Amino acid sequence: MLKVPNYEFWFVVGSQHLYGEEILGEVRSDTEDIINQLNASGKLPYSIKFKAVATTADEITAVMKEANYTDKVAGVITWMHTYSPAKNWIHGTKLLQKPLLHLATQYLDHIPYDTINFDYMNLNQSAHGDREYGYINARLQKHNKVVYGHWADPEVQQEIADWEDVAVAYNESFNIKVARFGDTMRNVAVTEGDKIQGQIQFGWTVDYWPVGNLVEEINQVSETDIDNKYQELQQKYTFVQGDNDSAKYEHSIRYQIREYFGIKHLLDKGGYTAFSTNFEDLFGMEQLPGLAVQLLMAEGYGFAGEGDWKTAALDRLLKIMTHNDRTVFMEDYTLELTKGNEAILGSHMLEVDPTIASDKPRVEVHPLGIGGKDDPARLVFDGIDGDAMDVTISDFGTEFRMIGYGVTAHKPTKKTPYLPIAKQYWTPKMGLKHGATEWIQDGGGHHTVLTFTASEQQIKDLATLFQLPFIDIQ
Repeated sequence: MLKVPNYEFWFVVGSQHLYGEEILGEVRSDTEDIINQLNASGKLPYSIKFKAVATTADEITAVMKEANYTDKVAGVITWMHTYSPAKNWIHGTKLLQKPLLHLATQYLDHIPYDTINFDYMNLNQSAHGDREYGYINARLQKHNKVVYGHWADPEVQQEIADWEDVAVAYNESFNIKVARFGDTMRNVAVTEGDKIQGQIQFGWTVDYWPVGNLVEEINQVSETDIDNKYQELQQKYTFVQGDNDSAKYEHSIRYQIREYFGIKHLLDKGGYTAFSTNFEDLFGMEQLPGLAVQLLMAEGYGFAGEGDWKTAALDRLLKIMTHNDRTVFMEDYTLELTKGNEAILGSHMLEVDPTIASDKPRVEVHPLGIGGKDDPARLVFDGIDGDAMDVTISDFGTEFRMIGYGVTAHKPTKKTPYLPIAKQYWTPKMGLKHGATEWIQDGGGHHTVLTFTASEQQIKDLATLFQLPFIDIQ
């Protein structure tokens, strides 16, 4: 499984020297208590570290500079326990290049009516301190996240956890490298794009690799590695020989395993975490990679077909954000237009990610009507029920746009005996007619990432960090 570094988040609490050292000591004590309880809650995917009680512009600027150049820091969380004059935050905030979460909260969740006095009021000024601070972020057009509410509220803690995953994905986006085995599919428009602008805006490195280099890697895979993987797959999946003779069936699976190791070796040597293939460019290969790609996606590699580097990178990016939980490359394939039962059947012939399998996947070997190669082995299964987001990125020349909508996904209700593929059905929540019409008019492509784990808010927050227009179809 592809690993993500063990990031941490720094907590900086704002105050000033107006009220004396005793108050500053209480600010620190309260903040450390909040951090300790947040870390102990079990809800946060990454830990929070107390960094500073910031009282001057120089202190704030120093902390933000340090956060920028500390690789393990994925973002900064701020809170104004007392009143912190926002002019102090201008320079440091402008310099900060990491994601910023403004936690607008209060130490207590209630007003202590029986004991409240001016000392309490001097200490607990977040009601107006957070607004002073928020004003300067808005004026600086800082693309920060605001979470409002009591820090011990489970909903607030979940919001913080969700944002942490977004922030880590943003940081890791600049480490995503996509290997394109061959070019894009001939004459297709939506898979094209400006790779340099993609690297400038998202951090994605996109490199072309001749299929010949991949074939060399495939041919060097050892029989021992293939044997071991074959036995592993026999334990994990159901092998269905079908109408194939045993020799052909076994050879097809073993060749897919050979492709799996060949692709993986090349990716890992180059530090690539996403890739694309193209059925029009398979010279020297016996089969179009099917099972091979599915196994790699299950390990967290991003993928898209036909040289679609944008979707391959987006797949990897959202896999990072969701911890590779039910987040998959998908394609709108064919339609059910019966009134009252409208749906999209999603698939990609061979390359559907098994992390959305509702049944035990079957390893099957069947002919494929494209590519002109031998019959490939693939995993065949049905998708799952649930709410999901379906998103894509399109390049309009002047800008990238993210387009998406919420969907209700469901398992197939009928068998497809002559269509041996993995498949997932879904219907846009606003209805297929309205949703698909808007998608088409907005220029959304047919390749998408379907995620059952990332929320609509997380997708919006991620787009905001990248200053990426997000068309959220409702």
